[in-house]
Amino acid sequence: MPELSEPEFAVSHESFIKDMLRLLPDGRDHYRTIAIVVSDKTRLCGYTEYLPWLTEILLSHGATKENIVFYIAYGTHPRQTEDESRFSYGTLYDEYNFVHHDCLDIKLFEKLGTTKRGTLVMARKDILNSTLIITFGSISHHYFAGYGGGRKMLFPGLGYRESIYHNHSLFLDRRTRTLADRCQPGNLEGNPLAEDLQEVDSHMPPRISIHGILNASGKVCLLIPGNSYDDFVSACRIHDRFYRLNSTQKFDLVIASSGGYPKDINFIQAHKSVHHAAAFVKDGGRLIMLSECIDKIGSQYFMQYLLAGSYEAAFAMLERKYEGNGGTALSMMGKTKRITIHMLTSLDKEVCQVLGVNKVTLEDIRKTISEEKGSLAVIRNASMLVY
Repeated sequence: MPELSEPEFAVSHESFIKDMLRLLPDGRDHYRTIAIVVSDKTRLCGYTEYLPWLTEILLSHGATKENIVFYIAYGTHPRQTEDESRFSYGTLYDEYNFVHHDCLDIKLFEKLGTTKRGTLVMARKDILNSTLIITFGSISHHYFAGYGGGRKMLFPGLGYRESIYHNHSLFLDRRTRTLADRCQPGNLEGNPLAEDLQEVDSHMPPRISIHGILNASGKVCLLIPGNSYDDFVSACRIHDRFYRLNSTQKFDLVIASSGGYPKDINFIQAHKSVHHAAAFVKDGGRLIMLSECIDKIGSQYFMQYLLAGSYEAAFAMLERKYEGNGGTALSMMGKTKRITIHMLTSLDKEVCQVLGVNKVTLEDIRKTISEEKGSLAVIRNASMLVY
């Protein structure tokens, strides 16, 4: 497989301060109530190193520790432990007020409108009352929303669960009774779910967004501050320069890593790399995934769709009521029908059987490689690489 060059830039404190000074408003009134939105443990963005840079410049503009509040954008993900939060955000976690978002608490939200596709646009009241909003997250390819980070920080990151589920239900094409074919990683145009997210974003209050570009080891190589949707799209194009392969070549056998923690913290997160890697496999071919999944599946809803008995039955369940990770289940069922998937994982063998994958050992993998007569590709971090 052709190699892509990774970003090798170093983030400069001087250039970051310069970029932020260009965007930050003048006047102390803007620094009375500051909301900083960050991702959870599954999508880290060098927070322990770079959040102190951000607070430094805010304090120099007249902010105080008491009026800076961090919001953890869980979406529908479960809440982190205190130790996980300290690992994710460093010493700032004990020095500042961190709010753990709860997507179920309707009292937190104010209605801002409804999209043309029927998504109720709800925003946290405390975010709306903030005099300055800053989102800070990494850009990534997302297997149905096109891209993660950026405009996903406020929604679904700080969204209301029913609105999140309605948006995610746009992954279903009810006409063909399949997953919408334009819902693909790296695609925004004609993607109903991504277009709905853009419409939601147009209802949200102005903010500064800091977009992180990571290397394959999860280290931040670029921080790109902006204040518009176009700035988000520009950051996505920079991400594409390093992690979109302009080739249609497919292989008989692909061996891929999910990229390590936190990309394979659970199967819901690991599935994104499975999805990316599977695209490089010929019909009838084999995929070997290295995905630890130390937190097991990661969703209380996911397995029920796999146990529904068939793709059609699972689709009907989601059509009646879309709930968390249902589209992920349908996507996984489609892949295991097309190719054979093996996993080196800590998931139980019985769980792997429900997923439709074969749990394997290192010795099994060595044997498979030695016996392969066709084409072979290795992907070091499949969470990053897409066609």
